[in-house]
Amino acid sequence: MAEPTLWPDISTLLEIPAPGAVVENAPRGSRFRAITGCIAGHIFFNDTEPNTAHDCGDRRSRRHVPPLLDGLRILVLEDEFLIAMDVEQLCRDQGAADVTIVRDLAEIDLGHGLSSFDAAIVDLMLGGVSTLDFAKRLRGEGVPFVFASGYSDAEEIEGSFPEIRLVAKPYSGDDLIEAVALACGRAKAA
Repeated sequence: MAEPTLWPDISTLLEIPAPGAVVENAPRGSRFRAITGCIAGHIFFNDTEPNTAHDCGDRRSRRHVPPLLDGLRILVLEDEFLIAMDVEQLCRDQGAADVTIVRDLAEIDLGHGLSSFDAAIVDLMLGGVSTLDFAKRLRGEGVPFVFASGYSDAEEIEGSFPEIRLVAKPYSGDDLIEAVALACGRAKAA
């Protein structure tokens, strides 16, 4: 097996000769995980410690950003499964105590109110249905939130929600987390 090529700021990619092959000569103390289904026959070795920024490099450890969502209960309104899972992991990586994903407004039990959430990340459209009325309810109950959407009519949002930040898709994880932290008063505007 060839020696791995070490690249700064990203994980090392090694070719594995066959599925189930034993990885030899791994850097001492390395953590690794096999990528199956999407990149058969490859393994990513973690070159930096800790790697909590997914497979895109560890930007947070270089910037030394503290866990901005420590202990918060976050509501995520997102109908795209992979995006919802990524947002959940971003929140957990930043210390969120609980993350609830809702893919359809009908899934929310409004009988208990929204006070069980400390913050929300709201996609403007869930399954083709606008979430603006729900956002008005969040604001009315004092739950801080941000919009995270590919919705293109920013003027409509600014008119109805001038104080609410719109994080446009595609967004970086850092931008989304910082927007939520800012909405919750845990970060200062730059």
